[in-house]
Amino acid sequence: MSMLETLLSEFDQETMICRKFLERAPQGKFDWKPHEKSMTIGQLINHLVEIPNWTKPTLETDALDLAPKDAAPYEATKVTSAEEALKVFDAHVSAARPSFLKISEADLTKPWSLLKSGTPLLTMPKGIVLRNFILNHMVHHRAQLGVYYRLNDIPVPSTYGPSADEGQM
Repeated sequence: MSMLETLLSEFDQETMICRKFLERAPQGKFDWKPHEKSMTIGQLINHLVEIPNWTKPTLETDALDLAPKDAAPYEATKVTSAEEALKVFDAHVSAARPSFLKISEADLTKPWSLLKSGTPLLTMPKGIVLRNFILNHMVHHRAQLGVYYRLNDIPVPSTYGPSADEGQM
């Protein structure tokens, strides 16, 4: 299996697991947070919904400028319900998947930059951006959401194995 096929398989697995967490987005608790320095449940859900949207620009372009000088700044979609979160998340995942098929293994080693008003914030190979800023980032925030769910007695979905709420997978 090539690195590209491996990354696509991982993308599919992680987005499938994220979808289970988004299905349980608790209406009426989007403003809840465990600590004043923490994100709210709604902020975490919105962030999880948006992360797959970074895949296409990562794989198909050389950079993403969050605040281009000659265009509107990048704005993430904002959702306020589980239904809306699933709809937007599914659209982002569907739009991202074909990007894996448009590039070559060699493209994964090409540099990619995150910019703000033309100034590089980071530059690294596309494969590393995909792994760190998309896949690992999704896992990190999904785990946070799992803790938030536990603290609010919302059943935590199984991820890589059974959860205390779902027992067997």
